Amino acid sequence: MHANPRKTSSILHLGPVALAGLVESVLAIPESVWDEENAAKPNKFDALSSTRHIVFRFVSSPLHWGQSYDRPLWSQWQERLLPVMEQATKSYGYARHAYPRVMLARMAPGGVIHPHVDANPAALWPHKIHIPPTTNDKVTFFIGDEGHKLEVGKAYEVNNLGKHAVTNEGDTDRIHLIFEYYDLDQSED
Repeated sequence: MHANPRKTSSILHLGPVALAGLVESVLAIPESVWDEENAAKPNKFDALSSTRHIVFRFVSSPLHWGQSYDRPLWSQWQERLLPVMEQATKSYGYARHAYPRVMLARMAPGGVIHPHVDANPAALWPHKIHIPPTTNDKVTFFIGDEGHKLEVGKAYEVNNLGKHAVTNEGDTDRIHLIFEYYDLDQSED
């Protein structure tokens, strides 16, 4: 398997998205839900350290992006998330597309996502999109050694196949909507 040649090699600004109530919904998630969902998450990797996740959709196998499954909360959240995701990915122009992974990632003040590469084969093809519903000016997203400030209400494709990391040196949580996106009509050849 090889990487999708359409993926960004650094960070691609996809533009603003209307979050229309999503911020309030995300901030209203009870701590007990964060705790339960994080304990049951399928993406338990050392590099993620203490970042907590609510995973809505996930790949069925780390070996390929082509099959995924819905986790229990997807049915409750898809009406709020899909319009935001579709707005963020509209510029790609894919007639038929898929979202194999969808999640919220919450990093507390002082949190770190250690430098890593998304190395499993299922990460090779989809675009990796980040949209911050909430952040602070002391959160830095690193692509290689270059630091970026991802703004609330803007969408970004990030290079998940290169070394990337995150630090939260602020006083508030950083929560990102993270999802993968690919063109069902694009040949893997």
